[in-house]
Amino acid sequence: MDSKEFAMFRKKLNKTQKQMANLLGVSIKAIHSYEQGWRTIPPHVERQMFFLMARKRGVSKIQKPCWTVKKCPTKLKKECPAWEFQAGKLCWFINGTVCCGTAHNKWKEKMKLCRSCEVLAPIM
Repeated sequence: MDSKEFAMFRKKLNKTQKQMANLLGVSIKAIHSYEQGWRTIPPHVERQMFFLMARKRGVSKIQKPCWTVKKCPTKLKKECPAWEFQAGKLCWFINGTVCCGTAHNKWKEKMKLCRSCEVLAPIM
């Protein structure tokens, strides 16, 4: 997530920088730094921003689970934490998901794939 996307999400959530700092559990100075591009946005903050956007947009009410969207074979589903925890609408939130046949344990690596996926697209 870059500074422009961070600021756009905050505005879509209709939050001030101070309110966003409280929601994310960071200082207002951190929010300023994220939006100015002076500080990289940590994975836990990015993850929480996507989670808040998903909840705000009510995506989980209409969306199908990732294993249905991606037509995952049973063998892959059984290896995937999204299936194990029945979190197919929040698969992007969980590290170690088995998407496209490979487990993705690192957030940046995972998000490169997730950003082009139709499961995350309605949140963006």
